[in-house]
Amino acid sequence: MTTSTLLGAQRPSYLHYWPLPENDPGVELRREAVRLISPDGALMHGVLWTPPNNVAWKTAVILTHPRGDFSVHYACPLLAAAGYAVLGFGTRYVGNDIDCLHHACAIDVNTAAAEMRARGAESVILLGNSGGGSLMCLTQQEHQCGDGMVLLAAHPGQGMHMGQTIDPSVADENDPTSVIPELDMFNPDNGWRPWPERCTYDKGWLQVYRQAQTDRAKRIDAVAKSAHASQAQAAARLKTIDKEKDSASWRYWRQRTVQGTYLTIYRTLANPAHLDLTIDPDDRPLGSIFANPDPLDANYGLGGLGRVMTTRGWLSTWSPAESKARVVDTIQNVNIPILQIHATGDSEIRLRDASAMRDAAGSTDVTYHDLKGADHYLTNPAHREEAMELVIEWIRERF
Repeated sequence: MTTSTLLGAQRPSYLHYWPLPENDPGVELRREAVRLISPDGALMHGVLWTPPNNVAWKTAVILTHPRGDFSVHYACPLLAAAGYAVLGFGTRYVGNDIDCLHHACAIDVNTAAAEMRARGAESVILLGNSGGGSLMCLTQQEHQCGDGMVLLAAHPGQGMHMGQTIDPSVADENDPTSVIPELDMFNPDNGWRPWPERCTYDKGWLQVYRQAQTDRAKRIDAVAKSAHASQAQAAARLKTIDKEKDSASWRYWRQRTVQGTYLTIYRTLANPAHLDLTIDPDDRPLGSIFANPDPLDANYGLGGLGRVMTTRGWLSTWSPAESKARVVDTIQNVNIPILQIHATGDSEIRLRDASAMRDAAGSTDVTYHDLKGADHYLTNPAHREEAMELVIEWIRERF
C-alpha cells in the first residue's frame, strides 16, 4: 500500500475508520505485514505499525473487530508516532460474520497478544473500537491476555445492539414485506414522518415496541436452538448404528448430524431512536451509520446487520439474549486498568449504554471521558486527535 492509501486518500466509502490525510502524524512510520495462525489453525492478517527512526518500544496496542479489518485504522499511525507498537488486524471472520463465533474471535485476539509479547512487548493494551469493545472484554475474561484496555466508541455488544435495531413488526420471517401495523415504526399512525423529518414516538408505544423486539429475537433464538437440538439427537442416533453393517442408515444420520442451518433475518435497522432524538437525547444527528441516509431504505433494502447467519453464528454474535459478548457481563471480570471514551454524537450508542458499561467494570482503575459532539467514527480529525491524546496520556501514566 502506498502512503497516500494508508492515509485515506483513496479510502473506500464504507471504511470510515480509515485514517484521513489530516491524521498524518508527520513522521515516517515503519509498517510490516503480519500473518498469524491461531492454535486452532485460523489465519489472520494485519499490519504492525512501529515508531519512526528505530525508536525502541515497550508497550504494544492491538486492535481488531469481529468482521472489520483494523490493520488500517486511524488509531494506528497516531499511536505508533507516540512510541508504541500497534498491531491492527482482522479476525478469521474479516468481511464476513455469517458464521462468527465470538469465542473463536477471542482466540484470534489472544494469538495477536502472544505475538506481540514474543516480539518483546512488556505490556499489551487491548483497544476495542465499536464492536471490537465487546470482543476485547470477552477476550480478557477468557484469556487474561491484556495489561490494559481502551474502549473507544464501544457498543455494549453486537447482540445488545441487535436488540435495539431488529424490526418487531415482521409478521412472517419468510416474507420480508409482512408487517404488523401497530408495531411498525415506519407507520405514520405510530409517529413516523418521511425522511428527513423528525419523528415522534409515544413513550407507551415505545415500551411495547421494545418488548416486541425482545420477543422477535427470542423466536429466532428458538429456531436456532431447535436446529442444534436436532443435530444433537441425530448425533446420539448415529452412535447406535454400525457403519459397516448399515451404511445407508449411517449416511442418513451422519448427514443429519452435520447439517448446517442458515437464517435469513429480514429488517434489522429499526431503532426509533434513529429518527426520534427525544429518545435518550444526546448530540447525535438523525439517522444511522448503517443507512444512506434513510433508515427505512436500509431496513427494507440491503442494509442492516446480521441479515444472513448460521444458527450458531446468530446465537454467538447477534442474539440479544444468548450472545456471551455482552459488555455489562464480561467487563465485570476485567480487572485491568480501563479507559473508556464515549462519543456523545454517536448515532448507535446511547449515553446510558456507555454509563452501564463503566459502572459494571470490575476494575478499580476506570477512567471515563465523553468526547463532546464526536460521531461513531470520529470522522472529525480533531476528535481523533483528542481521543488519541487521551489514550496516549493514559498509557504513559500506567505503562
